[in-house]
Amino acid sequence: MKFTVALAEWLETHWVAPAHSGWVLAGLAVCFFGAATNTMAGWLYVLSGTIFALLGLAAILPLRSLRHLNIRRLPMTPIGAGDTLTVELEIENTSKAAKTLLQLQDLLPYVLSQPLQTAVEVIPPKSVYRWVYYVTAKRRGVYRWHEVQLRTGTPLGLFWSRRSQEVPAKAIVYPQVLPLANCPLVDSLGQDESIKFQSDRRYQAATEGVTRALRPYRYGDPTRLIHWRISARFDEFVVRELEVITGGQEIVIALDSASRWEEDNFESAVIAAASLYFYASRCQLAVTLWTAGTGLVRGNRVVLETLAAVEAQEKAREIQRPTLPLIWLTQNASTLDSLPVSSRWVFFPASSEDSDRGSPLSNFSGLVINPEQPLQPQLQKPLRSL
Repeated sequence: MKFTVALAEWLETHWVAPAHSGWVLAGLAVCFFGAATNTMAGWLYVLSGTIFALLGLAAILPLRSLRHLNIRRLPMTPIGAGDTLTVELEIENTSKAAKTLLQLQDLLPYVLSQPLQTAVEVIPPKSVYRWVYYVTAKRRGVYRWHEVQLRTGTPLGLFWSRRSQEVPAKAIVYPQVLPLANCPLVDSLGQDESIKFQSDRRYQAATEGVTRALRPYRYGDPTRLIHWRISARFDEFVVRELEVITGGQEIVIALDSASRWEEDNFESAVIAAASLYFYASRCQLAVTLWTAGTGLVRGNRVVLETLAAVEAQEKAREIQRPTLPLIWLTQNASTLDSLPVSSRWVFFPASSEDSDRGSPLSNFSGLVINPEQPLQPQLQKPLRSL
């Protein structure tokens, strides 16, 4: 049975494979030819010859019908997890004859969807047929596939022929980004006075080199910045513009992608990393993303593509973990005690029981995520201080 199926598959992809009706008609032709041989009846010879001619024609036409067809794939717009992916294919008929009764099948990765197919009644000569279909992407990832199959049994359906064309496809599905209203994890990071400088305090301690320019007073300006001597000379309030001296705070969202993870925990960590990154961006913080496979990256699109492609236990590049303040997302509790100064952590325990035992041993504050509870409110909870 397996040999028969494999033979039919090979015939269909390399030449033509008889359909059930083709096998029946071929059997009738053989029977008529055998009867004609025994009875020497001329009409039986004519009938069997006609059937054999019909079978020959039905075997040649499918091969010709699949020629001069070119398939192009239009670029796909990246989407978020849970959204609908739009896939567009163009089938161009470059011949001077119409192509009829075609079956198209796009072989998508099974993790994205089952292979999808459609029937095309006719493609006029020198014209293009566009096939558009939609797939709901349930999980983030970078999906690639490359094969589109054309199949036909035209015009009689007695023989089937199938050919494949290489049409590379790349679909990027971004991880979900949670709309965080607040996040103490980010808000508390780097608030130590030793790394944050305010320009007005520098002004109070300085005696020169602080004033950058003078300008007319505007409503809301602090009165302590008024330059009284100049204001008296020009008979209007003039304020000083100060040199802004700030210690630009930089935050790194670091995903421990080189370690072993449970699948659900890793997906939650990726969602958390994306949500924390965009929350920090909205807060006008200098934020970057770090993974073991890519190192430091920044920029909304680059970060989303990195998080779409990241995998657990990925091979680490020759890049050391940053020494800047981190928000460390991990399932490995042993890594929490070696973070840079002023860091925070988000710990994803291997089971819900571990999440109820309290914070793991660490010199820093952080969050323990319970996998049985929604992620968004947990990221907005106060930190567990140790």
